[in-house]
Amino acid sequence: MDCIHLLTLHEPGNELHVIPEVGIPGGSVDYFLASVRDKKVIDFVGIELQTLDTTGTVWPERQRLLTDLNILEEPEEGYGNKPYGMNWKMTAKTILVQLHHKIGTFEHLSKHLVLVIQDHLLNYMKKEFSFSNITSTPKVGDPMHFHSYKLAIGDDQNYHIKLNERLSTDSIGLAEAMGLQAEAKIELELIFKLLERKISDNTLLTI
Repeated sequence: MDCIHLLTLHEPGNELHVIPEVGIPGGSVDYFLASVRDKKVIDFVGIELQTLDTTGTVWPERQRLLTDLNILEEPEEGYGNKPYGMNWKMTAKTILVQLHHKIGTFEHLSKHLVLVIQDHLLNYMKKEFSFSNITSTPKVGDPMHFHSYKLAIGDDQNYHIKLNERLSTDSIGLAEAMGLQAEAKIELELIFKLLERKISDNTLLTI
């Protein structure tokens, strides 16, 4: 539902379809939200869901907890004090590389790709990568969108998933986030400068 506004060709009366695991140049996309009329696709949005990887094993902590609760007499041997936790760096880097491979296809087709992640992962990515060209005021014209969600307590005192923040960028911004050389940015800036030199009252479109 939070991606419907990116179906810019969607019209009332069209059906909405959620289609899983579709292969495109650059990789497979988790889901496609498609606007369909008379069984013909009118528009679509790609949606990627990213969870966090873990590192190490949680089993020793489980065994120690059961021991502390007097469910086990002593912790299981053989694990020692092996650490475990969230593999923030690998998760963030992997998903950015995957997005970079796929976004070219969506950008070429003037379509949108949305990454759905937890707020904590997005916060980590903003700290560890260069997000200066990823705008916090999302633009419908950008092909790449980030939707971060958080767990919030509702009026019923239960936890609910809630949209927390939206960002957007293009393939150049995504490349810069990973520290890649974005030669296309130089070309784009040159075109902007050429156009700006030629802007005048005579070029103003009047209707």
